Amino acid sequence: MSTDWMAVLQQQNQLEKVLETNQASSSFGLVLSQADAELLLEERKMTLSQQKRVEFGGGIVPKIIYEFCDSDFINQNNYVSTIVRLQEIFYLFKNEMQDEITDDELLHLMKEQFELLCFGDLDYLESTCLANFAQAIRAGYSGYQERDGYGEYSRFDEVQRWDYSLYLQALKDLC
Repeated sequence: MSTDWMAVLQQQNQLEKVLETNQASSSFGLVLSQADAELLLEERKMTLSQQKRVEFGGGIVPKIIYEFCDSDFINQNNYVSTIVRLQEIFYLFKNEMQDEITDDELLHLMKEQFELLCFGDLDYLESTCLANFAQAIRAGYSGYQERDGYGEYSRFDEVQRWDYSLYLQALKDLC
């Protein structure tokens, strides 16, 4: 019976931590209801089970919310579904990267790519950006540690990106 009491207390504590994120996210027009927070925690439990992971403490959901709440690509209509998907991607790539990368490093990497390369496309984040980076981590790359996960993906990006200075030079050449 005592383990049931402890589980209920832990669940309530996690729920409170998720709902506390409303203080930061509300300034971006994002607010979780009690039902939303419960759904996020239930999805977290299922994802942990699917990925065969165990998590102690408050969990990753509040960290994801704090990291992504200022995104231009998240609004109240897609808020809960995006956070659910981000936590699925997070746990998947913690496994793919063999836990070599810290939670914060992975979150910084995810956020940067989500905003600058993926433009909010979670499929592209998962299937391209993080897949390429995970491959580098498994091959022994550790340079991301110096910058806490910021500015790393360009080293592994296989797609030619827009170069503003090159564009200006081509425009001058045309005129």
